[in-house]
Amino acid sequence: MSKIYSLKGKIQNYAWGGQEYIPQLLNITAEDKPYAEYWMGAHVNAPALVSGSEGEETLDGLIAKDLMGSLGSAIASKFGRLSFLFKVLDVKDMLSIQVHPTKVEAEKGFARENEQGIPLNAPHRNYKDDNHKPEIMVALSEFWLLHGFLPEDQLVAVLQNTPAFEGLEGVFATGGYRALYQHVMELSDDESNTMLQPLVDRILPLYRAGELDKSSPDYWAAKAVDTATEVGALDRGIYSIYFFNIVKAEQGQAVFQGAGIPHAYLEGQNMELMANSDNVLRGGLTPKHVDVPELLKHVEFKATHPQLLSGELQADGLERIYVSPAPDFQLSKIDLGSNDIYQMTGQTAEILIVLDGEAEVKEDGKVLTLGRGEAAFVLAGANYQITTKSTATLYKASAPVD
Repeated sequence: MSKIYSLKGKIQNYAWGGQEYIPQLLNITAEDKPYAEYWMGAHVNAPALVSGSEGEETLDGLIAKDLMGSLGSAIASKFGRLSFLFKVLDVKDMLSIQVHPTKVEAEKGFARENEQGIPLNAPHRNYKDDNHKPEIMVALSEFWLLHGFLPEDQLVAVLQNTPAFEGLEGVFATGGYRALYQHVMELSDDESNTMLQPLVDRILPLYRAGELDKSSPDYWAAKAVDTATEVGALDRGIYSIYFFNIVKAEQGQAVFQGAGIPHAYLEGQNMELMANSDNVLRGGLTPKHVDVPELLKHVEFKATHPQLLSGELQADGLERIYVSPAPDFQLSKIDLGSNDIYQMTGQTAEILIVLDGEAEVKEDGKVLTLGRGEAAFVLAGANYQITTKSTATLYKASAPVD
């Protein structure tokens, strides 16, 4: 039997998504709704579909038939499931301020909410599964994000130079990152509005006049207010915009985010690879469930110095691997010309997606021709090659095998 399958992912229509990029990538007709994420994986909430000699079935169903054969003994024994979730994201409006739990805390939280009888699909549920969610993203366009707390000197400068934050410098000087963040996140709505309203009154006219730069927190704070769908209390995610690093990733640059690092995507398109989880603890900039006490339990209250990763070009000159400390996944980019042959024997399951051009994936006499936006699932042990008649760019999701 062949070890390669065509794969069709699941679209997620979250409110922050754009309406053009993902429909154009997948060559589908866009409807009047946002297209935020394209999931390629075996997560129970939205498993991809695979097509092979036995017809169409869910990816998790295919893997369950032969866990060892699908994933290889090392990954199957270590994780007991496909260890990663692969996505394409189109971020038009800001995502929620969020943090992901460690594996141990995810297991505790999942068990606790199960014991409390909270349905898995309940809007107030924090833990959708028992897994951690480290993640790496590679920018497909200019991409903006918030990533961890500013270094101390930079944060002090923000507190000193932002009139609305008068008084907060003392909180930070006395209690550090935890005291500062907990203070603003636990303010009453009235207290928070009193602090933020003068700031908003100053920056919103500048934003609407096009006078703010994206490197400034003023730009993103004003955008958050300008695009808010709810009236009343100003979103306290605004504090995070000023307290966190604002990072600009150019196309091809990557950022890794581990457990406890507070972050939020702001704008752009990316490939994202993460542990097979949907656990998100939110702290603002979202109409979804926000649980500040639970969020504060898991935030790493320390300075973060963002690292933009360029990936490591392999000896074949075709594949660039974005190395991360996560054992669950490994993300790489493959660039092919008409004379190139990418040859691989997979040690575990892999997912491939074509971002540009057209490619042929060949394995044991079977050939899959993949155009832009089309994907394949490759079983462990597959000895396959990829070629193109012109040029092609693919991204590959896998997991490191010791």
